[in-house]
Amino acid sequence: MTAITVRQCSSWVLPSFLAINLVLTAGCAGKNTSARNSASGTGASCYAKALPSAGEGGLAFGSTLSIARQKSLNNCIRYAGRSGGTPGTCQVVLSECRH
Repeated sequence: MTAITVRQCSSWVLPSFLAINLVLTAGCAGKNTSARNSASGTGASCYAKALPSAGEGGLAFGSTLSIARQKSLNNCIRYAGRSGGTPGTCQVVLSECRH
């Protein structure tokens, strides 16, 4: 009789566990997105991306195009140096402001 009870119990335990895990994961993903958006700068309407000839580049946001470009260059220099690239070759390859 216990074998039947265990089988009946196990038939709903795994799906319940998976559903709870999915709900918790979805809740955390939503929190990360809002934190990431606020980290980019509240009210920052401009962005720029700078890339070196080798290594990792940098993306930055700012209230003006010149601020975003400067931050992007600074990030590019920092990340290119850390990734074994060439920081002295960083150039802004994209810059725009949203309206």
